[in-house]
Amino acid sequence: MEESKILKHFEGKTILITGSTGFLAKIFLEKILRLQPNVKKLFLLLRETPKLSVQQRFEEEVVGTELFRVLKEECGEDFESIISSRVVPILGDVGYENFGIVDAQLRQQMWQEINIIVNSAATTRFDERYDVAFEINSLGAKNVQDFGTKCSKLEMLLHVSTAYVHGTKVGLMQEKAFGMGETLPGAKIPYLDINREKSVIQEKLRSLHTQKLSEREITLAMKDFGIERAMMHGWPNTYVFTKAMGEMLLERFNQNCNVVIIRPTIITSTFKDPFPGWVEGLRTLDSIFVAYGKGNIKFFVGDPHAAIDLVPGDMVVNCMIAAIASHSNPISEKEGIIVYQIGSSRRNPVKYDELKWFMHRYLNNNPLFDSCGKPIKVVSPVVLNTMTSFHNYISFHYLPFVQMLGLANIICCNFFERAYTNAKRRIKKAMRLADLYKPYLFSQAIFDDSNTENLRMSVRGSIIDMELFDFDLKGVMWDDYLLNTHFHGIAKYVLGG
Repeated sequence: MEESKILKHFEGKTILITGSTGFLAKIFLEKILRLQPNVKKLFLLLRETPKLSVQQRFEEEVVGTELFRVLKEECGEDFESIISSRVVPILGDVGYENFGIVDAQLRQQMWQEINIIVNSAATTRFDERYDVAFEINSLGAKNVQDFGTKCSKLEMLLHVSTAYVHGTKVGLMQEKAFGMGETLPGAKIPYLDINREKSVIQEKLRSLHTQKLSEREITLAMKDFGIERAMMHGWPNTYVFTKAMGEMLLERFNQNCNVVIIRPTIITSTFKDPFPGWVEGLRTLDSIFVAYGKGNIKFFVGDPHAAIDLVPGDMVVNCMIAAIASHSNPISEKEGIIVYQIGSSRRNPVKYDELKWFMHRYLNNNPLFDSCGKPIKVVSPVVLNTMTSFHNYISFHYLPFVQMLGLANIICCNFFERAYTNAKRRIKKAMRLADLYKPYLFSQAIFDDSNTENLRMSVRGSIIDMELFDFDLKGVMWDDYLLNTHFHGIAKYVLGG
């Protein structure tokens, strides 16, 4: 039987994975454990929570998830011993120097053994608090880099970013690493000084604390501040702004080892591995699917002709694994930073207009249920193809109702006061969400994937590697995948249907 050259590469290797409870990290971990029994060790960096220790999080949020069902079935009674012999959960946080690992002996062991670092730690909320997003997405990349410089056997660092670091630019987005200080078109400041951003965050926090605001008020202020700073430098939201800075901070690391940046587009459920449809949480457009299915929205905001750039999670991981095997060369053969963008907009796009009708078709045949257990009937979707039409729609359909509640509230009772407040809050939330998602729903970007295609072509030399590590988006039939795999996965694994 033909041997997998890609899997052979991971034999005897020690890998550090950050962001270990994240979607991609778990798919990566499961695949390596299932396909390469001779991997030496996998260090997983996890944070504690007020209720769960690192070990408990690992058992409940990682290997305890449905994703590991196939591996458990294959290993049988040996599952726990196999996991304990290869996987080492570590208490740590990318936001701190040396990840905050206090055990000096453990740090030394990691520095002596680690061959590969996979940095997938991130906060993906578009409007995360600026201080939180900067600490994880930006400084986290620097701390991973600093830790990596101490690893004597390190071959490569793979950093997971996002294709949307390009912001709202139009046209073909190149697979090109950011230079330090680079900004985007529309920036009010010509140079991005990351040290200055760190300072303004500290200044803003000091100012907010001086005002003796509540923690909730500080959180809201820091969310707005993140959006403000992002837009000042040309990015549409805090997430992509801080991820772009994280890429910049890796600029000089390739002097020590090879650096690969993976930029996926909108990640969806697994295409086939370890089984189709596994997904965790509501990811970007899935929130729209659920809101539409529950009757909370009756309209779709976006350009019907825009390409919604989807990519199944297991295909992203296959690309990550192939990239590691391809670029883990000795330091004497090190390359510049290599960027792989993986998405569907260039070779197999799905249009927003198609996507909304796929949602309508699925929910008509497989409705979600209300709190009383009754099926929710979805209406034919209204398309609002500009932000102006969205605001007009809200004004026409919702504001008169809110104004009526306001008048009733003036006249009499608490019921109207609560209804009036709730209605205003829902409209404000809808407006904010529309602004946050606007760059993706009206996107005119096509993501170049020439490097990714070249990587895929190099895998074609092995039939077994083509089968095990498929990331050819041209092979995805979107109607079949969305209707029979992805939407079903949301209903089953997220909504518990």
